[in-house]
Amino acid sequence: MSLLLLLIPFLAALALLLTRALPARRVALVASLANLAVTGVLLAGFNGDGSFSHEINVPWVPAAGIALHLGLDGISMLLVLLTNLLAPLIILSSFSRNFDLEGRYYGLVLLMLGALNGVFMAMDGLLFYVFYELALIPIYFICAIWGGENRIRVTLKFFIYTFVGSLFMLVALLAVYLKTPAIVETGAAHSFAWEHLVAVELDANTAWWVMLGFFLAFAVKMPLFPFHTWQPDTYVSAPTGGTMLLSGIMLKMGIYGVVRWMVPLAPEALHTWAPVFLGLAVVGIVYASIIAVKQSDLKRLIAYSSIAHVGLIAAGVLAWNKTGVQGGMIQMLSHGINVVGLFFVADLLERRLGSRALFDMGGIARSAPRLATLFMIVTLGAIAVPLTNGFVGEFLLLNGVGITTTGWAQQRDLRSSWARCTCCGRTVWPCSVRQTVRPPNLKT
Repeated sequence: MSLLLLLIPFLAALALLLTRALPARRVALVASLANLAVTGVLLAGFNGDGSFSHEINVPWVPAAGIALHLGLDGISMLLVLLTNLLAPLIILSSFSRNFDLEGRYYGLVLLMLGALNGVFMAMDGLLFYVFYELALIPIYFICAIWGGENRIRVTLKFFIYTFVGSLFMLVALLAVYLKTPAIVETGAAHSFAWEHLVAVELDANTAWWVMLGFFLAFAVKMPLFPFHTWQPDTYVSAPTGGTMLLSGIMLKMGIYGVVRWMVPLAPEALHTWAPVFLGLAVVGIVYASIIAVKQSDLKRLIAYSSIAHVGLIAAGVLAWNKTGVQGGMIQMLSHGINVVGLFFVADLLERRLGSRALFDMGGIARSAPRLATLFMIVTLGAIAVPLTNGFVGEFLLLNGVGITTTGWAQQRDLRSSWARCTCCGRTVWPCSVRQTVRPPNLKT
């Protein structure tokens, strides 16, 4: 059944990319809704005891220990649910835009959807790497073809960052692979199976380099400071659908990779690297929050605030205690929903006002009260106000980081939370109360 999460989007994407005769919007929406229905069925039959459910294990290259091995546990099930829940919403939000070569656009979105599902379900190291790289190809073309100003330069920078980072991960993966024992059943000298990779006991020096290789790949994808420089420009220049895919789903690949692959494969080096990783995460939170407060471009403001949010998630996960990891998983779901909502509202405002400048958005609460209400609700969730979807995860994250660092990082994260509240307040306040501009045709 889990194989359908790959087959449906891949086959639909192939059909849209090879022919122009099909109604692209309908095909894309139906395929994404079908994936959502399959996800619901998998969730209903999910075994929550910590083991893997809905496993598929078919030999791919038996002599090399490579298999089409898919599975779902609680971590991957949550992210598969997020991916397939957001996909129909992202596709629907694109209906208001007229794209040249529309079939190609929706075909690439579906191709990326299938690759993202593969990343979160892969239980074979090489299969994970293939899906991880495959997800980069469609988003590159989406941004490069349908993006805004300077799209080629910005997208090329994004591609180089991500691709080079992934090469470090491949080297680290091969280093662990070569230390796995022979597989008697298949005659393979080594194995890429997740359970065989995590069973390898590395010496301290090898584990140090393996963890560094994985971290470089995942830190670029999240992104963490100082590997974040591709993100703001890419979010701003990409079409809104591409920005939603990047911010709502794709950056979760990096955090998922830390939990599923980096720490389990090289736990021996965690105590050495953890202070460095946590330090980078905390610096990124404060740095991105300060820059976000200074922004007047709505889309760029959301992009920098997203760096701060992801930095907090990464800090909680890298603290590597039960509270922090639980908070990270919950907050990934909440952040995906909230950031897609923020970019959706930003796109609505840009299309109707012809501007992303905050100072052009005064008085929207009077002319479009329902839109302003939606914006306020999503923003409150993004800053983790109690009783919103962002509160539980952020509360657990702060506690998880505090448990590991005996309070000092928790205090800094609380200061950064204040900074993120400030920048989100700068987003909503002009839209709600400033009356210097009364935008026309904004009634909802």
